[in-house]
Amino acid sequence: MIATRWYWVGLVASASLIAIAYFYFQQHLGLAPCPLCMFQRFCLAIVAGLCLIGIVLRPKKILSKTLAFAVSLASLLGLAIAGRQVWLQHLPADQVPECGPDLAFMMDVFPWRDVIAKVLQGSGECAEVQWRLLGFSMPEWMLLVFGVMVVIALRLLFSRERSYFSGEYGR
Repeated sequence: MIATRWYWVGLVASASLIAIAYFYFQQHLGLAPCPLCMFQRFCLAIVAGLCLIGIVLRPKKILSKTLAFAVSLASLLGLAIAGRQVWLQHLPADQVPECGPDLAFMMDVFPWRDVIAKVLQGSGECAEVQWRLLGFSMPEWMLLVFGVMVVIALRLLFSRERSYFSGEYGR
């Protein structure tokens, strides 16, 4: 029962962040997402999808732990990608990599492994800070978001759910 509530929180948070990124930042403010930003959105979409599965299936025992593990992996991946972008944003100007092609072009031209490698290397547009809130850039906020998601997912992974029918804790 507790897990279902957290899956709802994860679904609403992930879907809301994707919607805000697209409708507010991209459409309203005209801020084009860099490739690392797109990968972070993809991680949010994976978390949202896994949370939706958790809501619909209401898995028990091993499947519940598998789902929590998958959410923690997707959140850790998002955390690592956001961390990479924060690192790029804090590089001295002379060490920032050159801007590369956009993600759509790379996906059309290169094999997917090369696209992933190129995006994770980062480029100049990923190092540019286009927006701040309370002094923090968007990737810095995403570090916080993914960090919270990791903590919640790990809590679900390692917690024992109480069985209200037997009076014992689940195994």
